[in-house]
Amino acid sequence: MVVKDAHGPGLNILPEELPEYVQLIRSWSGSPEMMVEGLDSSFDAAFFVGYHNAAGEGGNALSHTINGGVVHRITVNGQPASEFLIYSWMAAWYGVPSVLLTGDKTLCEVGAELHPSLVTVPVKDDVGGRSQGFSPTLACRLIREGAERAVKQDLSAARITLPEHFRVELTYKSHRDAYTKGFYPGAERVDAMTLAYETGDWYEANRFLLFAI
Repeated sequence: MVVKDAHGPGLNILPEELPEYVQLIRSWSGSPEMMVEGLDSSFDAAFFVGYHNAAGEGGNALSHTINGGVVHRITVNGQPASEFLIYSWMAAWYGVPSVLLTGDKTLCEVGAELHPSLVTVPVKDDVGGRSQGFSPTLACRLIREGAERAVKQDLSAARITLPEHFRVELTYKSHRDAYTKGFYPGAERVDAMTLAYETGDWYEANRFLLFAI
């Protein structure tokens, strides 16, 4: 089992608290895989634990995508793009099914539409700046039970087929960022705040996001 510490600086998980069979990836190398760095086609499945809804969307008091200080909104083929969408599709690019998602109720509902075999464990339901969730003890028990259900299913049937084409639109909080990052090869300036990038390869879409954010 490989765990990617994917929040903030990537230095949150205490290695000494992990079982011996777990490998921990900390901090960031700068690869396009970002929050699923270390993943490849040899993995049986991917879990996404502690995720939140997308920038510009409700359901979580801390909704953002990748960098809350820079990004106002990201859409892919017109759909709001959460970190779960972006990186579960990165897993799918490698042929790895995403089978568990835990986080806010709204994201879990959206995630289930993206991955029909996904086991979801909503542990909070926010409104505006108000956060409402379970006790940590109960949340951990529900996540453990969800993980067991997720891995007992037919994992080969949980794989999804990605779209053939991707149009990524990235709206910044500052027009200065939009102008500067608009020099990325293939980027299209939609307006003063928004760039678009089109490709048939999801890995290339992630490369764009890496350099444009």
